[in-house]
Amino acid sequence: MLSAKIGEAEGVPWRFEPPAPIVRIFDEAKARDFYLGFLGLTLDWEHRFEPGMPLYCQVSRGALKLHLSEHSGDASPGANMLVYMTGVEAWQKELAGKNYRYNRPGLQRQDWGLECVVIDPFGNRIRFLEE
Repeated sequence: MLSAKIGEAEGVPWRFEPPAPIVRIFDEAKARDFYLGFLGLTLDWEHRFEPGMPLYCQVSRGALKLHLSEHSGDASPGANMLVYMTGVEAWQKELAGKNYRYNRPGLQRQDWGLECVVIDPFGNRIRFLEE
């Protein structure tokens, strides 16, 4: 946001948009259960070069956009993402209320803010942070 405002103030004809991390997945059913079911994201679109080929798709909720990929060269498993947000306590309560079998996130106060961490079935960590 700040870089966009700086660009506008300086008359620069560009601005940055929020990033969309690419997340490595290995099992479409588990990915759908976690990202669409547990996190409540929406499937925006999906792509395969042909039937039976690996999935590449975008999921989102509000301003959060993630790309999920079964392609081996797109991302490394075990990624660590930081998602800045407001209302992290309410978010954590929403997630905890789902009683998701594989993940029961809590809240942790850090020097840099209040954090709720979830780990997807493929070892990717998403850190939701309210500064």
